[in-house]
Amino acid sequence: MLKVAVGHSNDPNASAAIDEVIEQCMQSLGGQVPQAGILFTAIDFDHPLILERIQDVFPSIDLIGGTTDGEISSVLDYQQDSITLMVFCSDQVEIHAGLGRGVSKDVVAATQQAVTEAQSKSKLATKLCLTVPESLTTSGVRILDGLKQALGDRTLIVGGTAADQQRMQHTYQFFRGEVLSDSVPILLFSGDVLFSCGMAGGWKTIGKQGIVTKVDSNILYEIDGKPALEFYLHYLGAPPSDEYPLAVYEPSGQKYFMRAPNGYDNDTGSIRFFTDIPNQAQVQMLEASREELLSASQISLQQALDTYPGNEPTAAVLISCASRRHLLGTRTEREYQTIKKNLAKNLPCCGFYSYGELAPLTPKSETYFHNETFVTLLLGVQ
Repeated sequence: MLKVAVGHSNDPNASAAIDEVIEQCMQSLGGQVPQAGILFTAIDFDHPLILERIQDVFPSIDLIGGTTDGEISSVLDYQQDSITLMVFCSDQVEIHAGLGRGVSKDVVAATQQAVTEAQSKSKLATKLCLTVPESLTTSGVRILDGLKQALGDRTLIVGGTAADQQRMQHTYQFFRGEVLSDSVPILLFSGDVLFSCGMAGGWKTIGKQGIVTKVDSNILYEIDGKPALEFYLHYLGAPPSDEYPLAVYEPSGQKYFMRAPNGYDNDTGSIRFFTDIPNQAQVQMLEASREELLSASQISLQQALDTYPGNEPTAAVLISCASRRHLLGTRTEREYQTIKKNLAKNLPCCGFYSYGELAPLTPKSETYFHNETFVTLLLGVQ
């Protein structure tokens, strides 16, 4: 058995909102006590109050979460400035939380700390890791690499980095009753859990491929031995923007992950991206229409449905990118509405808009860090 409940409120008052969210969850649970949960909230709420209320009602819950650039649920669809909570009860699946602190100081130590803490609570092999880590103090790629090192290659890692409504100043992560920054909270799933993942962006390549010949973490200086800015100007006739992300091909050259530009320097010809780009990687320009962006959510869902190993999933976690929300504008709500019609009517769904997504390029491949994608995670039991 896996019972999942979702609550969602757009009441601007934190106290009223979290009371409404908890009441919705309790009605769905029918007296069962959740063992774990994941919380997504807008940046301006009173987060300590919210966590205190959850701990008061569910004192033993292993809770993680973070601040967002928008929230999604099966209760209120897409919202901004809201609170949504997904909680889990199961006698077949063990779900345990862990936390790594000070990730900008030592990413390997922080990710190992999170994994060790969560795994110490179970003797079963870890199958799935769900995370909502810091996004502004360190590289999301390095956080993912640290989690891979700590978990090994048999654990799927899925998640999204915390956000702050594109202020780029300060994000918060949640762990039980704590409000933190510069941290890595995780939920580890073991036991009879079933899951599948889909990821899509809706983008298409334009122009020729180039080779990264000079890069420093997320600052791209040269492509094919020339200033990176020239590469953009050649194909766009305009400076970089999130409307034209960069495709970065994985080593086989068959699939790519995306990097969104976050500024440029005319003097050096360099382009700053939201996170790291590998040296000597093949790269190519991308473009998409608004309708193609919207179709990506359906493609992501279909990938997850096609590869789900059970009969019917019990819940869905949805993660989209803040840049997608920016580009879609008033049409953002259609991302969830597009997939809602193909989900079971009462399937609990919860998710958020992030500063970077963690998901495999294909359903059974290695996890990469992405920008400007839509990720679907389906959960259930045998």
